[in-house]
Amino acid sequence: MQVSFSTVLSASIVGLKVEPVRVEADVSNGLPSFSMVGYLSSEVKEAAERVRTAIRNSGLDFPAKKTVINLSPANVKKRGAAFDLPIAVAILVSLGKIRQKDVGGMLVIGELGLDGRVRKVPGILPILLEAKENGIGKCLVPKENAPEGALVEGVSVIGVETLRDTVEYLNGNYAIEPERYHDAYEEEGEDVAMPDYGDICGQGAVKRATEVAVAGGHNLLLVGPPGSGKSMTAKRIPTIFPPMTREESMEVTKVYSVLGMIDSERPLIRKRPFRSVHHTASRAALVGGGAIPAPGEISLAHAGVLFLDELPEFSKSVLEVLRQPLEDGQVHIARAHGTYQFPANFMLVGAMNPCPCGCYPDMNRCTCTPGQIQHYLSKLSQPFLDRMDICVEAPKVEYESLSGKAVEESSAAIRERVCRAREIQNVRYDGSKIMSNAMLETKEIERYCVLGEEEERMMRQAFSSLALTARTYHKILKVARTIADLDGAERIGVVHLREAIGYRTLDKKYWGR
Repeated sequence: MQVSFSTVLSASIVGLKVEPVRVEADVSNGLPSFSMVGYLSSEVKEAAERVRTAIRNSGLDFPAKKTVINLSPANVKKRGAAFDLPIAVAILVSLGKIRQKDVGGMLVIGELGLDGRVRKVPGILPILLEAKENGIGKCLVPKENAPEGALVEGVSVIGVETLRDTVEYLNGNYAIEPERYHDAYEEEGEDVAMPDYGDICGQGAVKRATEVAVAGGHNLLLVGPPGSGKSMTAKRIPTIFPPMTREESMEVTKVYSVLGMIDSERPLIRKRPFRSVHHTASRAALVGGGAIPAPGEISLAHAGVLFLDELPEFSKSVLEVLRQPLEDGQVHIARAHGTYQFPANFMLVGAMNPCPCGCYPDMNRCTCTPGQIQHYLSKLSQPFLDRMDICVEAPKVEYESLSGKAVEESSAAIRERVCRAREIQNVRYDGSKIMSNAMLETKEIERYCVLGEEEERMMRQAFSSLALTARTYHKILKVARTIADLDGAERIGVVHLREAIGYRTLDKKYWGR
């Protein structure tokens, strides 16, 4: 009995990790059948019917023979429809329609429609980055995924629209130029009007606190009555962030790629994410997870902002799961079949009213009982509050601010100062993994946040009077370092430290702990 065996390289996404997969096909004489093995999910098993029908509808012969497909390694579960195209190619190699040497060293991935069209799949960017690491120089991907794949330099990305085109290309009968990445993809639509800090009347202290928070990558809590501009302030934070580096853009794009959230026309994400999460969100939606672990909102906010409005309305258990990612900058999800890790280096911005009616501590207007106020505020635990570097009050906006003709400072002016402060930090931490002052660990704090005698006395007094924890002590020093950077000062001074301490008095005012 004559046996025809073939192999095609492909890959599988497990969380954000890429597992190389070898698609093996054996087509031989025998009782007609189509078997697939290799620890497959139900959607991969369904590929048998899709592939068989797509081959026939592409005008190619699929004789009635015994067909066995193996996806190796067998200890890694294969999911998704991205194995359709490599399975079809492997079968056609076994049938002699394509030569084995023409697919050697090439990675193939894509979903097939019953009509033979090759459809886009998620996760192309991390897969091609892994292919490059493994020395694979050519990748065959769906045409819609080609611009995304072209982000990976040093890999020839061939975009195909149909199975027939794939066969003709591999046989040398049809020329397809490798996809090339063009900055023009990103330049389009860059001039879309954005909200500006110049739109916010008054609230100078809130704007200053926001500027400090963005300059150092610090978490920010805004407390104030309804209509005081908390949400307006938060939603304008992306307009004062420094531009993303190429490395940051690629990291963020990888996360969005795995979830299939890439714009085919502008694949590289250049604008920092701003994720506004509703208080009904579950823990899995926020940190990621599920039966098949996937990134959550905090990973989608990587290198950007995660905004939680009406903070006390969130379930306490949901807020508590943020504590570990806020410290580590990563999410770790453990399952019986493995551990998954997602990036989570984001700036947390929370907004809340001081009580259910929003008028506390104005007891002439507040309709809440002391018990209601205490219950409302107690939804935020002390460990969670300790992780908010800056807490600032957004007071009620006065009539004069709304009716006056004062020119408010624009986002562009604030952003210029933020960028200068970030550049100082880039130079200071050059050669390390530290991107901003908020990422400083204890040893780095001792090195870069040195206090003079007068500052030391002030800090000692604040530590005692405000009953600070070790964590809040370090956060005050990091915020003071950022304020000094905004001033262009080499050392932390009294004025910088005083402002930083002021950002830790609000939680004592409302929570008294």
